[in-house]
Amino acid sequence: MLWIVIGLIGQAIFSLRFIVQWIASEKAKKSVIPNTFWYLSIAGSLTLLSYAIHQKDPVFILGQATGSFIYLRNLILINRNDEKGQK
Repeated sequence: MLWIVIGLIGQAIFSLRFIVQWIASEKAKKSVIPNTFWYLSIAGSLTLLSYAIHQKDPVFILGQATGSFIYLRNLILINRNDEKGQK
């Protein structure tokens, strides 16, 4: 039961990122992806990855591991640009 709850929490976090992105876009009156989107992506993906590892599901593991790397890489690129004074 605990692992089902963990999986559901991961899915909720992962889904929340789309709501955050939608609200940010509505406020900006254009399509934007706030940094919070990427943090929620990582948190949700790592939680789901934990669940997938527990379930021993290689397809799910591969998908979440790949996604986690991409989300982290996007944050690294964003932070590098912010340090250089760019957006």
